[in-house]
Amino acid sequence: MSDLTPLPDLPVTFRPGHTRAILLTAGVAIFLTITAIALLLEHLGPGERLSFIVTGALISWVLARLARIKVVADDSGVTVVNIAGKRRLDWAEIVQVNLRPGDPWVFLNLSDGTSLPALGIQPGLAKQRAIADARALRALAEVRSTAAGAEHRG
Repeated sequence: MSDLTPLPDLPVTFRPGHTRAILLTAGVAIFLTITAIALLLEHLGPGERLSFIVTGALISWVLARLARIKVVADDSGVTVVNIAGKRRLDWAEIVQVNLRPGDPWVFLNLSDGTSLPALGIQPGLAKQRAIADARALRALAEVRSTAAGAEHRG
């Protein structure tokens, strides 16, 4: 697969651009709408207005967390930023990059026998781009893992 897929220049960031734009736009729109409603409803007290605004801010914060997902590949490895956390991997830790038909996102099979979801590459709104990104990450992992293994043996 890596023979057919050109390797991107490093560092490279993979993220679902359309989904990110939609989530951030929705977060701002929801916050502004809820805030406007809180300010326009005359029968609300200050505490009730504040609770509306805090609720809008929390919804926006959750959507911003969803929008932050990405996979960043550089010379030394891959950083996977998912909704709840971030994990740094050396190239040698990545055994396989999978995006099978029906998968919601890429899965990284790791040398410790576990699998890590990489939500930054997902076929939701841009299926062909996700497939191309998965192939590029797979090609990078194959080349970089082999090079890292040769360095450790040599």
